[in-house]
Amino acid sequence: MQNEITIRPARAEDASVIAELVTMAMTDECCMHFCGERHTPDDFRTLIAALAARRGTQYSYENTICATTGDGRIAGISVSYDGSLLFELRQAFIDGAKAAFNIDHSGMSAETQAGELYLDSLAVYPEYRGRGIAKKLIDATADKAKRMGTGPVGLLVDENNPKAERLYLSQGFAVVNLNEWGGHKMKHMQKF
Repeated sequence: MQNEITIRPARAEDASVIAELVTMAMTDECCMHFCGERHTPDDFRTLIAALAARRGTQYSYENTICATTGDGRIAGISVSYDGSLLFELRQAFIDGAKAAFNIDHSGMSAETQAGELYLDSLAVYPEYRGRGIAKKLIDATADKAKRMGTGPVGLLVDENNPKAERLYLSQGFAVVNLNEWGGHKMKHMQKF
């Protein structure tokens, strides 16, 4: 059945789709913040795809849950990891950005913390939106947090994205503090 949505762990061969959806979640403006004006969002997506295909990176397929359609297409993804591992997992991104863009992001502050499963990226392709897929991915991420014993699911939502904030509020998230990431003011939310 084509309308049926299945949740499954990502695989290394999903890396290009993971990268496309991660960069969609970040927006082109955020991607440009990280790669600089001499590069394009496509250059940034190439870096994320390389990181998604590897183990031990924050965007790794190992940290990704896919929502797939009945015909096997990926409709959306959730990328999450133990917040206590952020700096270890982020190192591959820092090294990749230095090599690809000659930009040092090693001074970037933490967007997560120990004691939470950090929902780094959640995205659904536009043609699949409005079908409850994001909610299924959030539920699968909350189940992952329970299995891992990490505590609540945490995330950042852009203050200029009230639609996403409403989604998270409707799913039981609450604002716990304010943050900044990728040059944007963010709200740190958690779901217990």
